[in-house]
Amino acid sequence: MTAPTDQKTANARTLISVDAMGGDQGPAAVVAGCLKSAKKNPDLSFVLHGPEAQLRALVAKHPALEGRTLIRDAVGVVTMEDKPSHVVRSGKDTSMWSAIESVRTGEASVAVSCGNTGALMALSMIRLRKLPGVNRPAIAVLYPSSNAQGFNVMLDVGADIRADADDLLRFALMGMSYARNGLNLQTPRIGLLNVGTEEHKGRIELKEAHDLIRDHQDEAGYEFVGFVEGGDISGDTADVIVTDGFTGNIAIKTGEGTASLIGQRLREAFKYSILSRLASLLAYTSLMRLREKIDPRRVNGGVFLGLNGTVVKSHGSADATGIAAAIRLAAQLVENGFNDKLAARVAAALPTEEPTSE
Repeated sequence: MTAPTDQKTANARTLISVDAMGGDQGPAAVVAGCLKSAKKNPDLSFVLHGPEAQLRALVAKHPALEGRTLIRDAVGVVTMEDKPSHVVRSGKDTSMWSAIESVRTGEASVAVSCGNTGALMALSMIRLRKLPGVNRPAIAVLYPSSNAQGFNVMLDVGADIRADADDLLRFALMGMSYARNGLNLQTPRIGLLNVGTEEHKGRIELKEAHDLIRDHQDEAGYEFVGFVEGGDISGDTADVIVTDGFTGNIAIKTGEGTASLIGQRLREAFKYSILSRLASLLAYTSLMRLREKIDPRRVNGGVFLGLNGTVVKSHGSADATGIAAAIRLAAQLVENGFNDKLAARVAAALPTEEPTSE
């Protein structure tokens, strides 16, 4: 372990626990993301988890991280191929486990990881536990939209492929709380993703969820707009899109792939001829504005909702810019006291399930 050179200053900052070994681009990209965050936000400090010698060498290259970084030695690495059950049983020596443990013990305020989503969720549930009133945690993301705030909240995008009507109601409540604290919306509009907007369409659990979410809107303080379709995810019909993790994960990755394809096709088009290259120079400012709005790296970070602690899942392929975006989101949630507000909201709206005896 290495301690910050100015421990008093570090203790006054928000401490972010970072799994340095989870991303596809390796710990160098993670440390570079921390550096970007440190330069933009002087109130942040970091505890990095991974092989100490390797991380110490990377951190030493960046004077801006001096006095703002702790290192926790963790030699094991959770790979993308590891099964969550195996990690839960045998992963105590891994950087991912260590990062979650820092939140569980209260050392850090929030954890950030680019690693295996299933393993991260499993460890988070085992070590942090679910909030009272939550059946299944959910992963929520900010999705670029034509709304005034520029984003919609979408959940679940992969925590669990299943969700019954009661789960979807609780997702709506958690999404509402996220929209209030993350997008400053006092009365978020909730939409339930379906194959059509007509009330007679969809699976039975969706129809049941439709009625549950509708019936709770006055008490909980949101507006239910009913069923929405795939095109509404990036539209202005709703502020929160509720769905199960199977559908949500496919939708979010389809959107990322489409954005990548558009960027690739634009680059090809502007390289086609001398005139098109000249046109790209003339349109440079507008193209940069478009990139800011649709670049997945700049809204990188899915929040695990419904746990006794805050965990942000960064995209596995994230570079320094994407990791810095995930850290920025994590810091904002801590500053807003988001998890405590979410817990209070769910507990007030829904009773805690009592365990059943066999």
